[in-house]
Amino acid sequence: MGASGPRRGPGPPDGGWGWAVLGACFVITGFAYGFPKAVSVFFRALMRDFGAGYSDTAWVSSIMLAMLYGTGPVSSILVTRFGCRPVMLVGGLLASAGMILASFATRLLELYLTAGVLTGLGLALNFQPSLIMLGLYFERRRPLANGLAAAGSPVFLSALSPLGQQLLEHFGWRGGFLLLGGLLLNCCACGAVMRPPPGPGPRPRRDSAPSGGRTRRRLLDVTVCADRAFAVYAVTKFLMALGLFVPAILLVNYAKDAGVPDSEAAFLLSIVGFVDIVARPACGALAGLARLRPHVAYLFSLALMANGLTDLSSARARSYGALVAFCIAFGLSYGMVGALQFEVLMAAVGAPRFPSALGLVLLLEAVAVLIGPPSAGRLVDALKNYEIIFYLAGSEVALAGIFMAVATYCCLRRPRDGPPSPGTEGGAGDEEEAEAEVDSDLPPAGTEEPDGLEAVEVPSPGTGPLQPEKTEPGLDS
Repeated sequence: MGASGPRRGPGPPDGGWGWAVLGACFVITGFAYGFPKAVSVFFRALMRDFGAGYSDTAWVSSIMLAMLYGTGPVSSILVTRFGCRPVMLVGGLLASAGMILASFATRLLELYLTAGVLTGLGLALNFQPSLIMLGLYFERRRPLANGLAAAGSPVFLSALSPLGQQLLEHFGWRGGFLLLGGLLLNCCACGAVMRPPPGPGPRPRRDSAPSGGRTRRRLLDVTVCADRAFAVYAVTKFLMALGLFVPAILLVNYAKDAGVPDSEAAFLLSIVGFVDIVARPACGALAGLARLRPHVAYLFSLALMANGLTDLSSARARSYGALVAFCIAFGLSYGMVGALQFEVLMAAVGAPRFPSALGLVLLLEAVAVLIGPPSAGRLVDALKNYEIIFYLAGSEVALAGIFMAVATYCCLRRPRDGPPSPGTEGGAGDEEEAEAEVDSDLPPAGTEEPDGLEAVEVPSPGTGPLQPEKTEPGLDS
């Protein structure tokens, strides 16, 4: 399986081919988070051709996001059964085929099944295995690697939206979908990069899923739900997802309602994206510092509280300058959250159980995303007031940060004498297996200890030449 935990000794390479894996993760993360939003560029053309309303057309992106988050357990099972590389290759083909078939759609239902279900499933089968493989190649530099990979989201979102607009103007929505389907074939190239990390000796590769591993390990380890660290993270992630995405979704309309011109209102999202691009790798590098890495959960909670307080303090922002300041602060805290969220999960449950934990968390996040932003939209339609929405969203995110900090301090704090091991809780089986392999190479302890004691006692009478003769019978016995 592609989720074996980092071992002491040789360990993950923290470089080498890992940089190629990091580049592939950057591309996959960009497609996974940026593609569903970039498809919205084609909505007006789809509404005109199919005679549908905006809400009906927007279900294409909604289904794509639901498949990306909601199929997390399915992706975990497939990764455990077949490994990361085959799952990603199939996922890239599905994502590409979905957009290519969507270019021939004649009804919205066909778009839901092709661009929504097929492409969303393909992106899900690429996103989760890429994060798993990144954890196999990086341990000491893993926070920085996670931050750099997460930066693919704002970069691709900034690039795919203008690209989609150009494709729409020159080739129409059908030609645009066809070309975007070809672009998604790059996911297959990224999947081909995901070879298992090399290791000295005859250590079995989990990515190949040997028969012994199949019988020993579940396809989906639901016992991770009993882990207190996972439970704390899951509750935090659910509360966070209820309100984290709401301000970004409503920002442009909120600015227009405040009297900001359309072009300047649209530029606010670009400010958030530019700050996000810088914040994610910078926060990853910060979290990788020796003094901060053991406290990455507190850093994550601080980022959540900063994001929530930014929403609360900007609920009454009406001038363009105040909105720009809000975008800078929001992009900074939003980037910190994006850079740290998966690092905190891997540190909490360990690399061996990370695939199952990630699948369950993504499923929980899908539920929260289907509750939070739609409810905010309904409240805006009913109350015609954006301030209350910002107060609610900020309160939810700040509450998530407070809960994470308090629960980590009260329930998960424990002394650690040595350097933190990401697989402490989740990788007990692998650690015991590694120790058993080391012990099997050493002679039994019962044969060396007595001989060592005899060798110490023999020189005391001063009969040095007799020492080997004393120890030989002990070895024979």
